[in-house]
Amino acid sequence: MSGETPAEAAAVPALAVPAGEQVRWLPGAFKRGVLWLVFLGPFFFLSYGFANQHSAALDATGAVGSFYFGWERNLPFWPWTIIPYWTTDLLYGFAFLCCRDKAASNRLGLRLLSVQFICVISFLLWPLRFDFIRPPVEGLSGALFDILAGFDMPYNQAPSLHIALLVVIWRQFANLSAPCAVRAVIHAWAILIGVSVLTTWQHHFIDVPTGLAAGLFCLWLWPEKGPSPLKRNSPPRPDLAFRYGIGTLAALALALVQGLGTIWIALGWIAISLAMVAWNYIHAGVAGFQKQHGRHSLASRWLFAPYTFGAHINARLWTRKHPAPILVTEGIWLGRLPSTREFARWATTGGGKVALFDLTAELPAPRLPDSAAYDGLPCLDLVPVQTETLQEAVRRIAHLREEGREVWIACALGFSRSAAVAAAWLRYAGIAANTTEAVARLNTARGIAGVDRVVLGESDLAALAAFDRQQKEATS
Repeated sequence: MSGETPAEAAAVPALAVPAGEQVRWLPGAFKRGVLWLVFLGPFFFLSYGFANQHSAALDATGAVGSFYFGWERNLPFWPWTIIPYWTTDLLYGFAFLCCRDKAASNRLGLRLLSVQFICVISFLLWPLRFDFIRPPVEGLSGALFDILAGFDMPYNQAPSLHIALLVVIWRQFANLSAPCAVRAVIHAWAILIGVSVLTTWQHHFIDVPTGLAAGLFCLWLWPEKGPSPLKRNSPPRPDLAFRYGIGTLAALALALVQGLGTIWIALGWIAISLAMVAWNYIHAGVAGFQKQHGRHSLASRWLFAPYTFGAHINARLWTRKHPAPILVTEGIWLGRLPSTREFARWATTGGGKVALFDLTAELPAPRLPDSAAYDGLPCLDLVPVQTETLQEAVRRIAHLREEGREVWIACALGFSRSAAVAAAWLRYAGIAANTTEAVARLNTARGIAGVDRVVLGESDLAALAAFDRQQKEATS
């Protein structure tokens, strides 16, 4: 059980993240980083060079085109920004110095390898050419451009490998525990590198958002906490995955409609978000949302943002007439996931000694008062809560009650996931003799409050019945 108060990420520039733990090297961390660099360096030059040559050969036959918006011709050319552009290579190696152990080095190495693999495959499948002619440049900037031209060609555009690598490297440096001034420099320099891909006329605009998506996706593939979404973490739900798959195809179809301008980028973002939700339902489970102590990982927040926004709006529309929680029994309340203001207003009912028990995987928890406690078990929406989850939930809620806290049990709507846990609590506390009575008590309380009945399907009731049997065995 956690007593932390989750805080939604404050308004921070671009991909800035909270300060991480202080870096303390453990034996083997530096050596593991060196080994990764020995492998990644040749892999980069060989794979990137091959993609360049492949695209050049295709371009000779007229098979490589360009993609850019008309307004991009008004973008300035700033020769001096080749300096921050080049520093990505330096930071690439130094990023491994931010790793405190072998696990962190391996995670960074896998992220960088995944970025390079995804981008190079994209270059081979969809080669593009940068279409502007760069003005002549002299001095230091000119020398740096000349060196770059020695191994680079105007191909391999979307997604920008430079931007994708920047996302991974930036995340690594942003994890350092450092003074505010140092962190400000880190973020400012990272933003400057991001801008430089346009102001050096190395990339068209479309390369930037696609590069951001590729980098964030690789952060999501290899998370800092919890299992990778590549691992199966729950029984598959192909029926729900199919729904989101249809949504993905619909968003992609709209994105291909001519004349939409930059709107198609937003549609592509929606398509990525829905496709990843489908993956969670078919394979990754709740681990795919990467929610820890009420907050989603950096990658999850950005990649799932369209879906999260839609889920939030949907929850608010369904519960707009009854936003407040209902009192189920002494100290136990049931309702939708509250906003920061709603929870603070409700907290006065418990004299400030309150807790939020959160069962959503897809929505971030609100900021809570310092005196409030947060705990929860992320569960997939529209999927019955498992008996084991019910057992763990009532155990944690019992601990919160022992502390004298009023507990708000919440899910997106307050109809299913939280209702199942509330019913289990009624049985656990001996307030209801069986599952049927527990559900009836919930519906009675909701009826008195003028709220719709709980929505518990056959699978939910079966899980509650199994929980009920276990309670009887424990007390017999």
